Amino acid sequence: MISIGFITKGGFYIIPEQIVRKFFKEVRSGKNPDYANQLMAEQVLAHQIVSEEEQTVLRTPQDYADHVREMIEAYGDFSLEIQEFLVQENKIYVRWKQIGTHVGEIDGYQPTGHPVIEIASAVYRIEDEKISEYWIQLDRLGIQKQLEFNKNIK
Repeated sequence: MISIGFITKGGFYIIPEQIVRKFFKEVRSGKNPDYANQLMAEQVLAHQIVSEEEQTVLRTPQDYADHVREMIEAYGDFSLEIQEFLVQENKIYVRWKQIGTHVGEIDGYQPTGHPVIEIASAVYRIEDEKISEYWIQLDRLGIQKQLEFNKNIK
């Protein structure tokens, strides 16, 4: 397999895999949401599945950083484990498991203090050394079932 890479303005060679790994380590993990402006294009096409319907929204690095902060408000300092990471030229597939504690309102469910697990995957497309597009799928029904179950735990 041949690795595609980019020569940066500083003369460093960077491959798409490094960009996405850094994105997960710094931004998606919640450690440094504002670092999104270094790793994402000014406008990113975000393809999502919501209630079995495909939607595409435009995200900016600031939008994404705000989204991560909202996750922290809902799930606290969550853990993020990459379970699979595949590279095909400038596209990177990542499947992850996120475990947080229900500390903020989520979809109308009041905080319970119980764990919530999210399983998700996405394909990221890298262009000009930045994430420019992604396709994401989340197990939203699984999250909803956990929230419903947890609200009844005394």
